[in-house]
Amino acid sequence: MDATKVIIDTVDRIRQRRTAPLILELDLSEGLTDAPPTDPLSAITSMRKARLAEVLSGLKRARQDSRVKALIVKIGTNPLGLAMVQELRQAVIRFRAAGKLTVVFAETFGEFGAGTVPYYLASAFERVYLQPSGDVGLTGVSLEQRFVKGALGKLGVEYELAQRHEYKTAANMFTQDRMTEPHRESVTRMAASVTEQIVAGIADGRGLDPAKVRELVDQGPFIGAEAIDAGLVDKLAYRDEVYEETRRSAGDGAMLLYVARYHRHGLARKLPHPGEQVVALVQGHGPIKLGRSGRSPLGGGGAMGSDTICAALRAARRDDHVKAIVFRVDSPGGSYIASDSIWREVVLTREAGKPVIVSMGDVAASGGYFVSMAADVIIAQPGTLTGSIGVFGGKPVIGELLDRIGVTSETVSEGANAAMFSTAHGFSEAQWARVNAWLDRIYDDFVGKAAQGRGLTRERAHELARGRVWTGADARDGGLVDEVGGLEDALDLARKRAGLPVDAPVRTYPKLHPLERLRPPESSEDRAAALSRVRVEAWGPLAALAGELGLSPYGPLILPGTWTIR
Repeated sequence: MDATKVIIDTVDRIRQRRTAPLILELDLSEGLTDAPPTDPLSAITSMRKARLAEVLSGLKRARQDSRVKALIVKIGTNPLGLAMVQELRQAVIRFRAAGKLTVVFAETFGEFGAGTVPYYLASAFERVYLQPSGDVGLTGVSLEQRFVKGALGKLGVEYELAQRHEYKTAANMFTQDRMTEPHRESVTRMAASVTEQIVAGIADGRGLDPAKVRELVDQGPFIGAEAIDAGLVDKLAYRDEVYEETRRSAGDGAMLLYVARYHRHGLARKLPHPGEQVVALVQGHGPIKLGRSGRSPLGGGGAMGSDTICAALRAARRDDHVKAIVFRVDSPGGSYIASDSIWREVVLTREAGKPVIVSMGDVAASGGYFVSMAADVIIAQPGTLTGSIGVFGGKPVIGELLDRIGVTSETVSEGANAAMFSTAHGFSEAQWARVNAWLDRIYDDFVGKAAQGRGLTRERAHELARGRVWTGADARDGGLVDEVGGLEDALDLARKRAGLPVDAPVRTYPKLHPLERLRPPESSEDRAAALSRVRVEAWGPLAALAGELGLSPYGPLILPGTWTIR
């Protein structure tokens, strides 16, 4: 009897797992990653983070699944970038439009701190719950720039830097003690554009007048009871109460399942069969550098290596089963040479007759825009930071600092400019002329290729360039971006451009069998040559010192600081 009961109970549990209503769950406490693991170390460190692509694909499939009754999301304190939040909001809104219940819960939207972007995400849900002790830090958008010229001057450090042109403000923190007028103009417009997007999203999600939401932004932050009165939150409740109410709404016996697990359960049905036509997904994340993609073993994010990305694009281009390519770009830029190499592969892929659709993440600016601009179509979120078509370069001069601390140096050189990149002294007049010629050449190439790729006159491209950063919404209005949307929109468009079914599978490139990862590549065009490395390489002989002094070691086509709106 006991054995029979165990068997019956087991069968019942299996049947329940297959037939019970599902509540999909997404825990954002650990954040969300856009980039796939590029090496064993990053795979380990990102194990507990859900991947954006898996979440989007899972929610898309769930819209048509009658078993799925609801989605419940916990928003934590780990920040998400604005464009990623907009991608999630879009997925939630579409899930909700399919007649599914959407619930969001947060212990707090900012504990004695800002919580505008997390609350902006929450506003897309049908029910918004807040822990009774929590707050809503709806305080608006703030972009802060710090300047270190004065502090470095006291240490005896001077920077000799130049940029193309007035909006390329990467060098300003070292060469200025306050915002220049173009700098302030650019940042002011970015803050206004982001605020417009957030206000419109909250107003639409919460059924409020946009003018009222703008007033609430100026009145925040709010304690829980005030947030209820303002219509920002539906109910104050603890986690157990939120889950109990959601289960009642979903139906008897409803089971919880993480969205990523749900996606993987259905993945087997989506895997391409031998000979099936597919869309290739090539993902480029992090600063752009020469060589292979990789990351620092000491921490920090990964880098987009030109060898890796170029090899992936070549592999996809030469694969007869690949009919279109989506190139996901989330990068503040970096090396000009590396960016140009990737740009060339995009051009060759288009010339081969395969559509290339770029999907931009939180940031796709400077070099990140360079690698994108030759695509057939560029899709960005309204809050993506993009453009920054410009360049800067130069060096710190630390001779006075070295003298103060008693460090002396002597140099023996053969060649008038052999020591021009030494930080012990400034550029000579002739050397400075060479630096400026280098910057002019890069800027002219950048603007010319942007004009060619985007179908603009060179004069119009220069007007939009000059180093200026744009939000995705403003970039679309100017012609630097074609459409507003996310990764799923890019994949759908790629299928359409290639004449593929709406459910045609997606294959990530380069996709290597585990055994291929162990063997050395046979040539530079072998797929194994695209493997990532656990190391960071830099541009030029000054990389280590430039990194210590605040300059990016990745190259001259890069945004300064951390350009993520949270």
